[in-house]
Amino acid sequence: MDLFEYAREKNMDKEAPLASRLRPATLDEVVGQEHIIGKDKLLYRAIKADKLSSIIFYGPPGTGKTTLAKVIAGTTSAEFTQINATVAGKKDMEAVVARAKETLGMYQKRTILFVDEIHRFNKGQQDYLLPFVEDGTLILIGATTENPYFEVNSALISRSSIFELLPLSKEDIKILIKRAVYDVEKGMGSYDAVIEEDALEFLADISGGDARNALKAVELGILTTEREKDGKIHLTLEVASECIQKRVVLYDKTGDNHYDTISAFIKSMRGSDPDAAVYYLAKMLYAGEDIKFIARRIMICASEDVGNADPMALTVAVSAAQAVERVGMPEAQIILSQAVLYVATAPKSNSACNAVFAAMENVRNCKTTVPAHLQDSHYKGSQSLGRGTGYQYAHNYPKHYVKQQYLPDEIRDARFYEASENGYEKRIREWMDYIKEE
Repeated sequence: MDLFEYAREKNMDKEAPLASRLRPATLDEVVGQEHIIGKDKLLYRAIKADKLSSIIFYGPPGTGKTTLAKVIAGTTSAEFTQINATVAGKKDMEAVVARAKETLGMYQKRTILFVDEIHRFNKGQQDYLLPFVEDGTLILIGATTENPYFEVNSALISRSSIFELLPLSKEDIKILIKRAVYDVEKGMGSYDAVIEEDALEFLADISGGDARNALKAVELGILTTEREKDGKIHLTLEVASECIQKRVVLYDKTGDNHYDTISAFIKSMRGSDPDAAVYYLAKMLYAGEDIKFIARRIMICASEDVGNADPMALTVAVSAAQAVERVGMPEAQIILSQAVLYVATAPKSNSACNAVFAAMENVRNCKTTVPAHLQDSHYKGSQSLGRGTGYQYAHNYPKHYVKQQYLPDEIRDARFYEASENGYEKRIREWMDYIKEE
């Protein structure tokens, strides 16, 4: 590299987006993802020892998949090359493989191929890489925002280690924002800017674990904000809100407003007001509430407030909870909306809730014994003890029902479940009356 090339590269670095300039050069500079790159973890040791095998990084945008690949590129003795699956074609891959074979044959150096957005490769493209991964010509590092078990060929999966990257925590994002504002070498420290505490909290919260979003907002804020009288650029809450294009919503996820909003959300579903329910859902999503937390509240409401008036409500809610974990935002908001609207418009009954609470109260206050005819008789000597004697098998009788005592003697006349007249529970009540007809 001559003097002119060196100068050009340095200038390009300065023109690169802030998120790119702040990328760590070493593992010890990486923020977050301690569950896979903590000092006692397999990936950390493999990178440090330069003993990598093929791996796939899977996680939401802005969590560090490309960052880890770049760190590996800076630490490995292997040849490192990168392609993006959205634009790379068969000829690009053939060229990579040809260079890798040449490097291995002439210099005994292996090649690490980083494929960004590997899920964009079709089956044929993924199959093309397989023999070269298998024979060691290439060490594959794939990065994907989609679940690799659905989007990557099983043959490649079986030859790779899967590492899931999680959304960065709020504290991780705050560390990166401070680096961006105050680091003179890689960040924007030379601009003499300061970020106010409420703006820092807001950006770290609203970015939803995506470092890139937060850093883009910081960069835009510093470049577009006039200096104050003290000569400094002040990143205020108002500036942060404008730069990330999110209105500041009064919603503290650890304070009263959080509990007030979730309370209104649940009561709106219980009260069969779909408009109010979806409004509070939108407010929580806009403020960056954890989608898994929202999904849990919908499941609870589906059972507590809908119950057997519409048994499908719980099925919908559980399916939604599983789906949002697989899909993530922003699409998860549609799934949550569907579940919320189903639960809000379903017929309501709290009979299941009342039944278990009443039964629990009875268990606390009354000592009982299981009736002898219901006790286990599947062991030698049970009959001599009277265990199971006199039990009537329901399927041997008309309507598959026979009247016999199931509750303990001490509470033989207790009633815990009172089916309502709403939705499917009306049919349950009618069925129970029907089978008990003499």
